[in-house]
Amino acid sequence: QAVENQLKICGFKSNGDVRGLYLARQGLRSIPSLSQFHRLRYLWLNNNKIRDLTFLIKNYCLTELYLNNNELTDISGALKHLCSLQILFLHNNELRKLGKTVKELKGMISLHTLNLFQNPLVHDPDYRLYVIYFLPSVQLLDRKLVTQRERESALHLYNPERSLLMQSIAFGKRVNAPLGIPVGSSRCTQAARRPTMPSGCEFGNNTNKVPFENPEDAVLVRAMTRSLSEFSSVDWNKVVTCQERQLQKKAELLEKLTVQFR
Repeated sequence: QAVENQLKICGFKSNGDVRGLYLARQGLRSIPSLSQFHRLRYLWLNNNKIRDLTFLIKNYCLTELYLNNNELTDISGALKHLCSLQILFLHNNELRKLGKTVKELKGMISLHTLNLFQNPLVHDPDYRLYVIYFLPSVQLLDRKLVTQRERESALHLYNPERSLLMQSIAFGKRVNAPLGIPVGSSRCTQAARRPTMPSGCEFGNNTNKVPFENPEDAVLVRAMTRSLSEFSSVDWNKVVTCQERQLQKKAELLEKLTVQFR
């Protein structure tokens, strides 16, 4: 009846014309399938008593969905197909499982605004960083902009190896830990050991033996070798032209400047 009232108020002649439905503050506990509104983009269901979201199973075009102030305890299997969703309000519900909730939202690559505050799951000590890492498209979380520092902290917490790699190749940054040693390891406080090759095990001379006692040393040497860069430049004003070459005019020797760095 609430849906029919909205259609009459807005004067829609066919279900295909419906782009938005305002069903907030109706005291609704359940809603029939809205699959007939296949072009529905905006849906307000806030301030009701909804516990089940199966009625959204075929509304693929939704871009804004307001489900705040309801009685939702689990959204698994109900929203993951909404890949076009950009704004999602789920605050002030009863969502308790952070992992399951975030997993349901992972496919929403366009999602940039998300509210989850006033749910039991926000009491997880790493709640905000967890959401930021696993939902990288979100720019506004719980009415607060996601900062670059928070993204770096989330990467460091949930993917320390990638964080270390990114720091090691970033311009203007320096990694205090030796290459290949995870951040937070007790080995980070120790001086980096210089890899040495055992005698009689040089490359090319003995292929049946391992050239390094520690395989990590081989990886480090290879990485250092590949990171070597060299740039050369010459004064092109002193390069012999075709006309000078035909006249056999003596040209000055070119001076080449070579810069090599790691």
